[in-house]
Amino acid sequence: MKERMVGKHAPRFEMDAVMPDKTFGKVSLEENMKDGKWTVLFFYPMDFTFVCPTEITAISDRYTDFQKFDAEVIGVSTDSVHTHLAWINTARQDNGIGDLEYPLASDTNHIVSREYGVLIEEEGIALRGLFIINPKGELQYQTVFHNNIGRDVDEVLRVLQALQTGELCPANWKPGQDTLKVS
Repeated sequence: MKERMVGKHAPRFEMDAVMPDKTFGKVSLEENMKDGKWTVLFFYPMDFTFVCPTEITAISDRYTDFQKFDAEVIGVSTDSVHTHLAWINTARQDNGIGDLEYPLASDTNHIVSREYGVLIEEEGIALRGLFIINPKGELQYQTVFHNNIGRDVDEVLRVLQALQTGELCPANWKPGQDTLKVS
């Protein structure tokens, strides 16, 4: 079992990616930190599957909400940037993802997936993992679960906002509600 990561410096990464304008580029945690941004890093198993496009497009459709909270989103799988681009160039109604508002990164060497503890070694794919990293590079939140279940974008945004309060947030806390006061 991998050691605890929350509360520690997140593993640094730089990966090739397909950018929102469909060009090839690089994404890195260091760049987001330099820009004073939060990073929402999520892993998914592979392109051209069934659950993945539902969550990838749901996150893209809410990208402006992430931007409101100074967060950059990066999606990652072990597929190549060329496979990512082919999937982006496939319409949503044809099981593609169409245009995206954030980059899809490629972890073909499995280094980043392994460092974040989401790699299924025997299959060479990632579990569904989501990590929220503050602008100082500290991992604040992680969740990893079975590949049959898609993520809830509202919950990711709720957690991001709770973390950004810097305060104690009770169960079922929603943005705008009071946080806990410790005397």
